[in-house]
Amino acid sequence: MNLCLLCDEHDALGGYLCPGCTKATVVRLECMPTLYEGLALFLAPSAAVGQGRSGTGGPPPLPVAEGILDLRGVMVGALEDWLSAIRQERGMRQHPAARPGVDGRLAAAASGLLRHMPWVASAWPTAGTFAEEIRDLAWSASSVIRPAAPTEQGTRIGTCPAQFDDGGVCGAVLRLAPGERVVTCSWCRTAYPPATWVGLKVLVDKDAKVA
Repeated sequence: MNLCLLCDEHDALGGYLCPGCTKATVVRLECMPTLYEGLALFLAPSAAVGQGRSGTGGPPPLPVAEGILDLRGVMVGALEDWLSAIRQERGMRQHPAARPGVDGRLAAAASGLLRHMPWVASAWPTAGTFAEEIRDLAWSASSVIRPAAPTEQGTRIGTCPAQFDDGGVCGAVLRLAPGERVVTCSWCRTAYPPATWVGLKVLVDKDAKVA
């Protein structure tokens, strides 16, 4: 039986991504240029930061919001790296983006990845990791541009039972976002596909009783 590498559900087509996850990944790639452009509106640092040198005598704050700048850079780098990896896997010649500017590079990478999506979904064993990173990037950008209202945050499942290397438990609130088929912890990024939900409920109920 073939399982989708992203949602862990049965894939009747026998590929690495089920039709639902393939379509969702395509939509996220199509939205990447818009998300990248939308983040530009949040590059200005918060007015609460103030002007000039910091109150502790340190250097003045950066003229841009560093976290947003980093996220935009990660988006471009990730898409270009994935496109390069796919071209290498398929024995294709590498070539730089033909479009000028950083935004042009991102648009070119997204467009290139979209052209490869049929092959990714049906024939690439790394499809799950790829689709997961594209999903996380889209979520990160969307959460900045349009933070979810309380009614859009999804169904509360409980607290994350994932254990860290030191034996500690994550404990962050788990929610199943609208339209998603995998519960993903917003803090530690542990994913719980539908096949694990029975065991997840047992752990969540156990933690609730202890609390």
